[in-house]
Parts: sequence; C-alpha cells; structure tokens
Amino acid sequence: MDFNLPEEIQILKDTVRRFVDKELIPLEHEYRHDSETAMPEHLLKPLQEKTKAMGLWMLDVPAEYGGAGLGLLPRCVIHEEIARAASLPFRGLELFGPEVRPVLFHCNEEQKERFLKPVLRGEIKFCFAQTEPDAGSDPANMRTRAVQDGDWFIINGTKRFITGAGRADYTQLMAVTDPEKKARGGITCFAVDLKSSGVVLERQWPTMMGEAPWQILFDNVRVPRANVIGPIGGGFSLAQKWIGEGRIRGHGARPVGIARRALDMMIEYSKVRVTFGRPLADRQAIQFMIADSAMELHAVRNVVYECAWRVDRDEDVRDLSYMVKVMATEMASRVIDRAIQIHGGLGLMKELPLEWWYRQIRSTRITEGANEVLRWRLGQNLIRARH
Repeated sequence: MDFNLPEEIQILKDTVRRFVDKELIPLEHEYRHDSETAMPEHLLKPLQEKTKAMGLWMLDVPAEYGGAGLGLLPRCVIHEEIARAASLPFRGLELFGPEVRPVLFHCNEEQKERFLKPVLRGEIKFCFAQTEPDAGSDPANMRTRAVQDGDWFIINGTKRFITGAGRADYTQLMAVTDPEKKARGGITCFAVDLKSSGVVLERQWPTMMGEAPWQILFDNVRVPRANVIGPIGGGFSLAQKWIGEGRIRGHGARPVGIARRALDMMIEYSKVRVTFGRPLADRQAIQFMIADSAMELHAVRNVVYECAWRVDRDEDVRDLSYMVKVMATEMASRVIDRAIQIHGGLGLMKELPLEWWYRQIRSTRITEGANEVLRWRLGQNLIRARH
C-alpha cells in the first residue's frame, strides 16, 4: 500500500505551493476578503492569467468544454494549497476561471447553449438556491413549490442564505414538484432568471464571516418547462452529489490547508517569542499544542485524500464524506484556536490571518450540513449496515 501521492499529483501540489508562497500569501497585506462583493478585478485578473498559464483553468470542467477535467483528488490537493493564503474569497472562488455549478453539466444540448457555455465564457453567473428558513440541514423538507401549468411551472417560496445572489443572473433553484415523494423523486432543479417577474431579493443577512448572503422570495414566478435541469423529480440527487463533493473539497481539503499554515505560524512564532528569558518553543505547554495539532492534521489529511481518491474510483463515499467534513472542520477550529493562543495578543489582530480563519472556519461546522446532523446520519447508517 502506497500512501504517497502519485508523482504527477505531487508535482502539481509543489507547483501550486510555490504559486501560493510567491503570489497569494504576500497579497494578504493588501487584501482580505470581508464582504459580499467579488474580489476586485485589478487583483483577480493578473492571478487568473497566471493560473491559466499554469494550465490550472476551469479545474472540474471536462476537456471537451475547454477545462482541465481534473479528478477530485488533484482538485483537493490544489484547494488545500491555496487555502494556506487568506487573500482569496472563502466562497465563490474564481481564481481558476468562472465558477461553474456542476449541476449545469446535466443540461440537455439546448440548455448547454443557453446556460452552460455562456457561464464558461464568463457571460452569465449562476447561484445555487436550496436552503430555506425551515430547511437548512434538512433540505428534504423544503417548502418551495413548483406547480406545473402546461409548458410552465409556477414557483412560490422563500430561499435563505443564498451566496452570490446579488451578482447572479440565474439561480439553480431546488423546488418541490411532488410533495408526496419529496427527496425520493419529488424535488426538481430549475434554472430561474433572477429578473423574472415575482423574484424579489428581499434582504441580505450580514454574517460574522464578512459576507451577506441573500434571502429570495419567489411569488408566482413563471418558469418554462424548458428550464428544468435534469429529469423532473431528479433535482435532489443532483444537488446532493454536488454538495457531497463540496464537503470533501471545501470542508475537507480547505480546512487542512488552513490548519497547515496555522501550524507553521505557531511553530515559527514559538521560536522567536521569548518570555521569562526563554523561547515559547521551550515550554512543554506550547510543545503539546504543536504536537496535538500536527497529529490531528496528519490524520485528517489522510482521510480527505482517501475519500477523494475513492470518489475518483466511483465508489460510494457518503459515510466517509460525513467523516471528512466533521473531522476536518473541527480539527481546523482547534488548530487555529491554538495558534491564536500561542500568538497571544498578536493573534487577535487583523494584521495576521488567524482571526479571519477563525471566523471562516467556525461557519463550516454549520454550512453544507451541520456537524451534529452528519454525525446523526453517520450513526444511523452504521447501525443499519449491521442488520
């Protein structure tokens, strides 16, 4: 059994690491993303030109559409490395090209011309609308309804905490088309023009992370049957597959990268900070914090890599993805907290990235399924498997 990354992925990892060290970490002194707005063009465009020149463009887009067509493991390795820098948006990252919601790859040929290809060209943007006031970690109980009326669907409901809605042209909306079936064939995916009559961006919700996602009201919104993405009733499975991969990459690999940088920072600072005549690095309490962080980081990184590797082999990783999300987000929270403690008062300052990571990582224990819900689901699945 070989625990080393394949040579080509290790080379990719080293290449991205050098890019992060040279281009992204120095940018922290100039820019820290703390709003709902996109990264400024004068900063983003030069970085995009460099990633494109490196061949890191549209990472998960199939080669037939001009993308790199990378599997999940190499994408996790890339996101682990770029997460070491605090100069990029935590959500809605466009460093590697337009953000393409994978659900769009399930468009039919006509829809690809109207939706997928314009997204790839950067002409239109999509957001993703699933969460509701009473359906967050339990999306199967969403209440937004889509009732068919000939060649149209009439949609009514409210979506909440929708990232990027204010900058989007369309939303990939999940709505109930069969209340009896719900998640088992009763939820459908629609491409909804946000300029449609009856669509109201009601308000934003400012967060501790600096972002302000939107609440969207759909009041008798007419959506053509031609805007159904995938089969009627097939929306829930499409969304869950995308969210599952997001848990591994965004809530697994990214916390690993952040924790690695935080660990590096605490080690370096402990060597130069002198208290009572000796470096912090000589103190057993500090050594224990560093050792605990290194052990937890090593274990979680291996779980993330294994899960991504199994996805690329088309294996069922539902339970393993739950483990990844819970373990990675909680590990990173502990490591960042220790790093702040070792830095003392300096760790609380906005001059360092620690406080920004602390706020961002805290959100990941709630988003994409609260950790308590994933533990509950994992426990249920493990118990059922023994029957």
